[in-house]
Amino acid sequence: MSVVVIAGAGVTGLITAVRCARAGHRVTVVDRGPIPNPSSSSFDQHRAIRALAPGDAAATRTSAALHRRWLRLQALLGGQFYRRIGVVTGWPADRTDDVVDVARRADITISLLDPNTLPHIVLPAGYVGVRETDAGVLLAERVLHAATAWLRRHPAVTLRPWREVVAVDTDATRLELDDGTSLTGEVMLLATGAWTGQLVDVPTILHRQTTVYLRPPDDLRAWWDRAPSAGNIGADATGWLMPPGAGTLLKLSSTELCRDAATLTEPNEDRTAARQYIDRILTDPHRYTVAAIKQCHYTVDAVTGCGALAQPGPAVWARAATGGDGFRTAPLVADHIVELAAAGLAA
Repeated sequence: MSVVVIAGAGVTGLITAVRCARAGHRVTVVDRGPIPNPSSSSFDQHRAIRALAPGDAAATRTSAALHRRWLRLQALLGGQFYRRIGVVTGWPADRTDDVVDVARRADITISLLDPNTLPHIVLPAGYVGVRETDAGVLLAERVLHAATAWLRRHPAVTLRPWREVVAVDTDATRLELDDGTSLTGEVMLLATGAWTGQLVDVPTILHRQTTVYLRPPDDLRAWWDRAPSAGNIGADATGWLMPPGAGTLLKLSSTELCRDAATLTEPNEDRTAARQYIDRILTDPHRYTVAAIKQCHYTVDAVTGCGALAQPGPAVWARAATGGDGFRTAPLVADHIVELAAAGLAA
């Protein structure tokens, strides 16, 4: 039995803790707030789970396997947090042959949709919708609560909320906490989101995203309850949305509403641009009620632009990445940490 120490109780930290505990290791999870933490980057209504990567059949096949992993996690953790409603991606009609070929080689099911089948969503001129059948939306808050409940019941897991990490000794695999105590393990994972870069030297980029939450009109609720998640939408193909359902709101944003940020404390932007962008994604925007406009942060690996793991110490691994890719690929991080813990046990 190895001792695994995890800093950060977002989706990466919690799913890794579950995987390690199931593999027979002793796990401690520490977080600066409650567990789960409503202020973490993972704590949101929904995250899209998709597989299709046009031009890359291998990546598509890997992502399709992650879809199946999330189904197994739902069965293990209990609760219903995976809405298998499909994901539609806008794609130029004259380039769909490449998309179909990748889907065939990766053995995933897709269908091509005429824009008229999505009457309330704007697709760019000359685009069609490519729908992944085995894809959908994770109800993010439910995932975190379900994982936390499972971990609380496991005898090999210790959860330590309200403990902020103030220093990391990467050579000794030790965390120093704000209450004067320390934690040491054979393997350590730092998954503290945007704060990871303040603890260890990892190459990350901080983004600030403006997101709009809407309530659809009553006569469209039934349509939206069955609607898929959608990306590459809007007149300029930069928009995306998560449909309402299971108590969530309609959520939309765009790459146009995202920018690099120097710190977590920069002033909020003017919300006018976010309100105006609704007109570019929805066909009848005046009928929707704006419930909230939020500024959120997420981080990516500065080299790959996604959720790569860094190794700042011999047995210390760090993942600052958050957002959709961080959620989707959390099981891959968990697998890697379990392999390291097993290797340490064998040694």
